[in-house]
Amino acid sequence: MKSPKIITGYVLFIFSFLAWIGIGVLQFLNLSVAQNASISGGLFIVGEVTFYISIVLLGNTFWQKIKDWFRKMLIKTGLKSNPKEDDEL
Repeated sequence: MKSPKIITGYVLFIFSFLAWIGIGVLQFLNLSVAQNASISGGLFIVGEVTFYISIVLLGNTFWQKIKDWFRKMLIKTGLKSNPKEDDEL
């Protein structure tokens, strides 16, 4: 069984993406501009904070997997031509 730290990290990682999805869903709700802006701002902050906490809990190996996935996507879409060119993402 995985440790509670790892499980918490994965839950927070998933929750961070749910917060971003929530920002997209807000536009379809019948809210005023002020309500939409304040809720979106809150979801943005929650999403970012939970993402960074999940990375801290899951460790450097998980962070490297995320960076490698993004590098593959950039190369696949043609936005980055040389995988060795830039190690910072």
